[in-house]
Amino acid sequence: MKEEQNKEETTLRISDAYQKIITDLGEDAGREGLLKTPERAAKAMQFLTQGYEQNPKAILESALFNEDYSEMVIVKDIEVYSLCEHHMLPFFGKAHVAYIPKGKIVGLSKIPRVVDAFARRLQVQERLTLEIRDAINEALQPEGVAVVLECSHMCMQMRGVQKQNSVTTSSAFTGVFLENDSTRKEFINLVQARLH
Repeated sequence: MKEEQNKEETTLRISDAYQKIITDLGEDAGREGLLKTPERAAKAMQFLTQGYEQNPKAILESALFNEDYSEMVIVKDIEVYSLCEHHMLPFFGKAHVAYIPKGKIVGLSKIPRVVDAFARRLQVQERLTLEIRDAINEALQPEGVAVVLECSHMCMQMRGVQKQNSVTTSSAFTGVFLENDSTRKEFINLVQARLH
């Protein structure tokens, strides 16, 4: 009950802020189409930043299994939706995540959940890439982790330089992906391949 009450109070505070923003932008916050916009926007913002309430380490640790498998495991084309912390505009794209187990594997659904837990916060793509890598590396202690993100940023497309077709790629590696060129190239080749 207390958690629900806190949510309602948070929604009210954020709604009030949005109502002031709408008014300060020169709109009539009492106009029919905008009457419920502050509340809707408040609820949407809470959904888009729910990652603050999630524990990526606990997500991974909830589905760790002992297994002798020691080849590369890749989950690719994971949809990413986040908010740029500089303008609070969306950036979105795909994450490709790989690891080479060392005695432990993780339930495959947990990798996209970890991506979401970090993406659903105010972010920069570079830090998001590192956080995903580090969480998987810490929880699994594998031979290595590789993460590549490819994202389009609305702060570059809707405003500023207005480059609609630009895509930003960031990568982060640990262990054998960092030390071994052929392992890293295998990962990149598998990410680029259309096997399905």
